[in-house]
Amino acid sequence: MSIQLTGATALRVLTQLRRDRRTIALITFVPLILLTLLWAMFLDVPVMPGHEAPFNSVGPGIMGLFPLFIMFLITSVTTLRERQGGTMERLMASPIGRADVVFGYACAFGLVAVLQGTLVVVYSIWVLGLNFAGPVWALLLIIVLDAILGTALGLAASSLARTEFQALQMFPAVIVPQLLLSGIAIERDQMPQVLEWISDALPLSYAIDAIHYLTENQSASEIWSQVVILLAFIVGALILGVATLRRRTD
Repeated sequence: MSIQLTGATALRVLTQLRRDRRTIALITFVPLILLTLLWAMFLDVPVMPGHEAPFNSVGPGIMGLFPLFIMFLITSVTTLRERQGGTMERLMASPIGRADVVFGYACAFGLVAVLQGTLVVVYSIWVLGLNFAGPVWALLLIIVLDAILGTALGLAASSLARTEFQALQMFPAVIVPQLLLSGIAIERDQMPQVLEWISDALPLSYAIDAIHYLTENQSASEIWSQVVILLAFIVGALILGVATLRRRTD
């Protein structure tokens, strides 16, 4: 893998994204709109004495969902579309290798993921008034890793899919189980044992664990194991993407 070729690929992808206003709106504004709708749902819900406001309880976990599935959809469909259009074949006919392509895309979409995660955290805390016990930088780190995880999973899914429809079919197979079993609806240790074992194998579970810890603790000292696990899942997904990437769709 060449750093120069990887950087050139990332720059090309970012240039294309800058021209796609709908994708930019989906990345930047849609998560904020969805969070606003969630906040508005709880405006008239009474707060019991000694209990957190409903949005403060639900909001942090939901913040971990939107970057994951939005970046998954955008990355998987965009990458597959380029393969269908022959762009990937032309790239790989040049000195650019598979790793340069995958990591170039990962860098480009990773930068977008950082922007998206930053907007989500800043908007939730300083506009919607989310009360959060832990340090803001730690929450931002987890949300950004979550968005990058969505990017990495999207790249892997696009490498396995042959059509855009197949890429979209990956969403319920890859993302929905994580939404159900990550600990948002019910604590993971309260699930049946088999479901808890399955949730242990899902990367989003560790992001939600870290977010739940930060909502209740002012220190970030206990989240580093989750950070390492998330990074391992990200690297693993990127390696899978490199191993399965095809020049074109048959």
